[in-house]
Amino acid sequence: MAKDDLEPIAPDAAMTLYLDHRRSEVSDRTLASHRYRLKPFIEWCGENGLHNMNELTGRDLHAYRVDRREDGDLKPISVQTQLSTVRVFIRFCESLEAVPTDLHSKILLPTVPGEDQASQSKLDHARAESILDYVNRYQYASREHVIFSLLWHTGMRSGTLRSLDVEDYHPDDGAFDAVHRPEQDTPLKNGTGGERMIALGELQARMLEDYIDGPRIDKKDDHGRNPLITTTHGRPSTSTIRDTIYRLTRPCIYGPCPHDRDPEECEATEFDHASKCPSSRSPHELRSGAITAHLLEDVPMEIVSDRMDVSKSVLDRHYDRRTKREKMLQRREFL
Repeated sequence: MAKDDLEPIAPDAAMTLYLDHRRSEVSDRTLASHRYRLKPFIEWCGENGLHNMNELTGRDLHAYRVDRREDGDLKPISVQTQLSTVRVFIRFCESLEAVPTDLHSKILLPTVPGEDQASQSKLDHARAESILDYVNRYQYASREHVIFSLLWHTGMRSGTLRSLDVEDYHPDDGAFDAVHRPEQDTPLKNGTGGERMIALGELQARMLEDYIDGPRIDKKDDHGRNPLITTTHGRPSTSTIRDTIYRLTRPCIYGPCPHDRDPEECEATEFDHASKCPSSRSPHELRSGAITAHLLEDVPMEIVSDRMDVSKSVLDRHYDRRTKREKMLQRREFL
């Protein structure tokens, strides 16, 4: 489509239309993630004098890609994720006749160091066990212990953990109900399709009950409910859970620093900068590691799929981090 045939629209107005378009297709949390990833691009357009999407060119998109890549606060995987969302957004703008046809293809997604995209960084089993040993010894039944242990042993999403109430836990069964409650600010990613009972092992159940009976802060949320995990303000935000995982997955917490950094000078040791440690991991990477650990233990894929609320196709494509050799050896052992 020629530039003269395009329909003028401001970047922020285009983003609003895009988010409205996706609202019926994705969860509120996913929609918020898209808004978060697009906001730097919209701001960049304003800072660079691009007030009409018609003016956007492939060279501009390359300049933005370079700008994101050189942002020292972003990990490579974060740059890749942000650019992927911008690419989808630009494709939507093509349907609005706001940008030239096929402009989205000008966004070259960066490769992330390591293996291919689908086998990106995860928290491996050995590191998880080291962290569990540490919190079990020095922070037993603390909020941090509960968050890490439940996310690792169940593979649930951090949003699911955040949604749980004390009443959702059934001590006699050693399990809890995951319930979709969007009207009370605790939706599940897959809506009612994500509702299920999640069983705990005996040790995890005992630790959870010790947390409930001990250090848990007795605080209601804004809807009068009793969150399972609490802060002094009530139900924790997803960022609180995320930051907890970033802090606990720094290797210097339970052993020597593998990056030859001085803890006295390392910025990643500051309370709000744990994500700047090259070895820290996000809740998503913890979930990937947990799913892989279950599969390596020969837990059938159908059970992993149901327990962790992920379709088998998505599990195989995005979460199964077993190498080809590990899969081959498991098949050999089974046969």
